[in-house]
Amino acid sequence: MTTRAVVRGVGHYLPERIVPNEEFTKTLDTSDEWIRSRSGIERRHFAAEGETTSDLATRAARLALDDAGMTPDDIDAIIVATSTPDLTFPSAATMVQSALGMTSGFAFDVQAVCAGFVFALANANALIVSGQAKRILVIGAETFSRIMDWTDRSTCVLFGDGAGALILESEDAEGSAADRGILASDLNSDGRFRDLLYVDGGVSTGTTGHLRMEGKEVFRHAVEKLAKTAHSALDKAGLTGEDVDWIVPHQANLRIIKATAQKMNVPMDRVVVTVQDHGNTSAASIPLALSVGRSRGQIKPDDVVVIEAIGGGLAWGALVLRW
Repeated sequence: MTTRAVVRGVGHYLPERIVPNEEFTKTLDTSDEWIRSRSGIERRHFAAEGETTSDLATRAARLALDDAGMTPDDIDAIIVATSTPDLTFPSAATMVQSALGMTSGFAFDVQAVCAGFVFALANANALIVSGQAKRILVIGAETFSRIMDWTDRSTCVLFGDGAGALILESEDAEGSAADRGILASDLNSDGRFRDLLYVDGGVSTGTTGHLRMEGKEVFRHAVEKLAKTAHSALDKAGLTGEDVDWIVPHQANLRIIKATAQKMNVPMDRVVVTVQDHGNTSAASIPLALSVGRSRGQIKPDDVVVIEAIGGGLAWGALVLRW
């Protein structure tokens, strides 16, 4: 017998304001066709003034709890993956803990940029398998609209705000690839590539800063590294690409998603795609896509799901789970 971390509930929240591509044509030398052809993005959501990352995370968390039929008192820990916390400290996770009315358990943030949710799920899985927690609320939440350079058409049109949440619960299992729950993970980083994707602000500068990206280089690394990490996670799980029902990739760019699926020999009709509606929501994109994919009727019980993402650091990874 072994212990698996099984998905019990999912939920997502998007800010009310929807920003179509056409809105950027008022201030930038760009067009709807230019943005769509390079990214696949048609629209995104921006948080309202005063609406914070922890606000978005809390809304998604409540929906996941409702989906699981649980209350905050049932949760042992909260992990929030984010690069845009409300404050330098305390963590966004403790703010969600407070907003939910939780007075026990523990909460912390994970920062791996767009790969953050994969890293957060891997950490949650380790905590459950080691017996330190039975039920963990894992959230990806971002307000990337707050770190955009609105004069840089190559980046500001790509990102959006949102949050997604997932609840994991400990369950006894046989220890085989037929088990439900998280079956394997593969995490990586290489700090030599820091300058390809970063924010030029922080404690050292005394400013919030803006996102900077070398788009062509990030694209090249993404396609190569995402397919490799997904295969590595499948190998660890004792599965192959033929066993995969759904790939739920980081929703950064439709061209990256298609190129990675092709490299993995997985047809696009087995890939959950939401980037057209949400843009790149960084650590929120995978839990958003998982929640949307489940609500669409794509992801069903017993499906094998592969999630994979790459972000600043560079940091990248993949995780295999049976729904």
